Amino acid sequence: MAGHSKWANIKRQKARVDAKKGKTFTQISRAIIVAARNGIPDPAGNMQLRTAIEKAKAAGIPNDNIDRAIAKGAGTYAADGSQYEEIRYEGYGPGGVALLIEALTDNRNRAAADLRAAFSKNGGNLGETGCVSWMFEQKGVACLAGKVEEEILLEASLEGGAESYEFIEDEEHPGVEVFVEVSELENLSQVLQESNLPVSETELRWIPSNTIEVTDAEQARSLLKLIDTLESLDDVQNVTANFEMSDELMAESMD
Repeated sequence: MAGHSKWANIKRQKARVDAKKGKTFTQISRAIIVAARNGIPDPAGNMQLRTAIEKAKAAGIPNDNIDRAIAKGAGTYAADGSQYEEIRYEGYGPGGVALLIEALTDNRNRAAADLRAAFSKNGGNLGETGCVSWMFEQKGVACLAGKVEEEILLEASLEGGAESYEFIEDEEHPGVEVFVEVSELENLSQVLQESNLPVSETELRWIPSNTIEVTDAEQARSLLKLIDTLESLDDVQNVTANFEMSDELMAESMD
């Protein structure tokens, strides 16, 4: 079962040399609000909400803030009238790298203006809907933390309908990512857990169908600065790109 998580590998490499510590409280709270609004406000029966709450706890967000975000999504928090909507933006970075940006915003005009400014200041272009999304396919991903016995993993993956899996070659933080059709993610997660495999997180991820190798230092620096700028915007939840870059160039470009 061949893997296909090159962008995920890039994100892990970037995290090791990036000064920022993941998503802000605002961004994670918005994910909880939308998850609660899109499904039932109970994590036991809402996988999207359960995943968002797990990320919030990992980021150190207090339980009171989590409960407030769930209440806002469920419409039971009277003090808040904000209505967030999910919007996907598309564009090109330096060197023609395709970028897919997932946003949650209560102000479309502000979000578009902020994104357009981030692209123009960092050598990119915000494009029209559909300009790059055809290069990506959304998959469900079950993330396993720690060392895993491949024989058990293979059997559980097949039973859960997985398409592929990929071992994370990281001595300090080993693990596995198991890929499946979006509609089968909940079932796959349950099968993996029933097989006593350490599922740490489930998520939906855009997987690029082709990648661009970045080898020029200046282009790499501009591209990573653009992604950093996009990720720092409160309206932006996630950025996905279709490039590959060596660890050495990544570290050099983040200095």
